[in-house]
Amino acid sequence: MDDRQPYPSDVTDAQWALIGPFLDAWRAKRVSVAGRLGEQDLREVVNAILYQNRTGCQWAYLPHDLPQKPVTYYYFGLWRDDGTDQTIHDLLRCQTREKAGRAEDPSAVAVDTQSIRAANHVPAATTGKDAGKKVPGRKRGLAVDALGLIIAVVVTAASVTDNAIGIALLDRVAEHVPTVTHAWVDAGFKQDFALHGAVLGIDIEAVRRSDARPGFVPVKKRWIVEQVNGTLMLHRRLVREYESRTESSVSRTLWASMANMVRRLTGSSTPTWRHG
Repeated sequence: MDDRQPYPSDVTDAQWALIGPFLDAWRAKRVSVAGRLGEQDLREVVNAILYQNRTGCQWAYLPHDLPQKPVTYYYFGLWRDDGTDQTIHDLLRCQTREKAGRAEDPSAVAVDTQSIRAANHVPAATTGKDAGKKVPGRKRGLAVDALGLIIAVVVTAASVTDNAIGIALLDRVAEHVPTVTHAWVDAGFKQDFALHGAVLGIDIEAVRRSDARPGFVPVKKRWIVEQVNGTLMLHRRLVREYESRTESSVSRTLWASMANMVRRLTGSSTPTWRHG
């Protein structure tokens, strides 16, 4: 990185100090038969992933001074499949909560889904049409804590019901963050979802929208997940579904969340891209 101009999406030295040690430890476990470690600059691989997340560019349009698709996708796929991205994300979330004066793990989450249109090349077998919103593509389900930090992500065809996505989210929350005992949802989540929450020891509270006030009115408790969805949309790779595999879409969401958390932890910000 020393011989190129930085991009706004690059991790700073302070941000890399939060991510780098985990990836160094990951690489140390992957010694080759000849006893050699990989020589690729993992910081530059992370910069390439974050650049693509932020700009939404195609693989062939990655800048020539960043690692190209064969290298970047190789590591992106490895970290997606072995859970490294999830591990780093969860450790950063614990640090972010501690910095805010909270316990490492939350006791409550807000749950919601968002329908996203899919690009032409996305396999039809993994997409569908949201019957309510009439959106063809996929649904991204999120469970977030009171600080807007992502606890669980599920990506499915848009035709899958909110109930089914919510149940999958609750399973992931219960598995990874057993301290959660309460969840706020909207009226789209039905009785099956509430019953599943009861089985897992999670009390489900439906927070309904008020019709008494005209125009847009933030909904108490539940608004935080809407805010997270809006923040994710700043990462243009997430505005539309481009990934062939839903697992890749989940990983993209985790990387966007990590980029947001390292900025919180270091008190930094990404320069605005809205000039002109």
